[in-house]
Amino acid sequence: MLNQRSDKVELLRIAEAVAIEKSIDKEIILSSMEAAIQKAAKTKFGSENDIRAKIDRESGDINLHKVLTVVESPENLDTEISLKEAQKIKDGKEYNIGDEIYEILPPVSFGRIAAQTARQVITQSVRAAERERQYNDFIDKKGEILSGIVKRLEYGNAIIDLNRSEAIIRKEESIPREILKTGDRVKAYCYDVVRENKGQQIFLSRAHPHFMEKLFFQEVPEIYDGIIEIKSSARDPGSRAKICVHSKDSSIDPVGACVGMRGSRVQSVVNELSGEKIDIVHWSEDTAALVVSALAPAEIQKVIIDDQNRRIEVILSEENLSKAIGRRGQNVRLASKLINYEIDILTEKEESEKRQTEFKEKTDIFIKNLEVDETLGQLLVAEGFSTIEEISKSTAEDIAKIEAIDENTAKELKERAEEYLIKEKENIGKKLKDLGVDNNLINHKGLTPGMLLTLGEKKIKTLQDFAELSTDELVGGYDEKKGVRFKIDGYLEEFALTKNEADDLIISARNIVFK
Repeated sequence: MLNQRSDKVELLRIAEAVAIEKSIDKEIILSSMEAAIQKAAKTKFGSENDIRAKIDRESGDINLHKVLTVVESPENLDTEISLKEAQKIKDGKEYNIGDEIYEILPPVSFGRIAAQTARQVITQSVRAAERERQYNDFIDKKGEILSGIVKRLEYGNAIIDLNRSEAIIRKEESIPREILKTGDRVKAYCYDVVRENKGQQIFLSRAHPHFMEKLFFQEVPEIYDGIIEIKSSARDPGSRAKICVHSKDSSIDPVGACVGMRGSRVQSVVNELSGEKIDIVHWSEDTAALVVSALAPAEIQKVIIDDQNRRIEVILSEENLSKAIGRRGQNVRLASKLINYEIDILTEKEESEKRQTEFKEKTDIFIKNLEVDETLGQLLVAEGFSTIEEISKSTAEDIAKIEAIDENTAKELKERAEEYLIKEKENIGKKLKDLGVDNNLINHKGLTPGMLLTLGEKKIKTLQDFAELSTDELVGGYDEKKGVRFKIDGYLEEFALTKNEADDLIISARNIVFK
């Protein structure tokens, strides 16, 4: 192919055939041939020379040139020529500093080593171009469902043949208890495509929530046409899932459309997900109505929404408790992910006890720290004051609007609240120092003095200690074991942090500590 005696037209035909076979640009093949010829020619004429090859795109002729750059005073005679010497060349051209002179080299027959080197250069260039083409092909398919055949299994991971490339379904991205065998045809969601030296790495998932969404996209024409919108979804792969849908056309029932005639549409998705049970929830702008639908089949009696902290308390009867929580907390966990709120499930008795405990705790704080009697403490709590800080930030006029509190009492309450907060800040500062809490943790944005004191008492004294915590260790939660529901206490549970806020605090600490 690279010998000057080879058929020149055949050279172009080979380039075109390789380009078609590998699905890459013919120009890339010809450019790699030119680079290979240049490398082989340097072996023949000397690597110190600047040699360039050019293949005529019409005839296939190979032209070799030695290139000299015009300079004032040459330092390398192999690649440079003085302006004075360049002006002596009688080729009808006028040369200036920086111009290039092309000296034609005679045709040569490359030896075995030179030809082998050239072949390696072409092979490497073609492979690089093929990898680039494949990467560009698959980066556009990120976020789509791909279909392929299981080529082999490695340590629980499945290698999938996508015809011209391979992808991987990692063990953690497969559906639990699903057994894939070599030769099986599978569908999976492409969640990432990474460029690597040896080619792109394509990551597929059958456990991703978007895999279920894309399956509904394929099965439900109304979703494909944009009439029905998927608002959110949550999955416990292989067991249960929830998907929230909304119709832009009031005449179309989004849940019914997704279920299909006799359940045909949803059953197709269930079959692809190895029997995963799917709850289809009708989306609503009313958060209370949405959480009621998301926790079905449990019957909800009362919903208390804290939009600021994105927290919801759901109150229900004892007989509905297990339905709302689900097996190992599955139902409430999926509902929480679906609507992006933290959901606390309480029975009527638990709610009553909680309210009474909170009322008493707040009253006791006011009695102890503001030196007021029980009646006044209860009155402040009943009127909506939860903390001493809230009293401090209120005006005396606002406090005096409470029945049975005159203007002088209101002023006195505000002054006592301000004095208490100043002393409390000083006391906490001293306690933090005595506990040995590090300044980096004290200055971590988002942690209040009270939180820092609690953490210090729990032996969490440095930013690294904090960064190594999990979200549940901070905010707590509920779990169920062998049918018995139990509570997990969090270090900062009393401060009503949401899981998202706790996540942000921990992640920001990790970014500082482990950067």
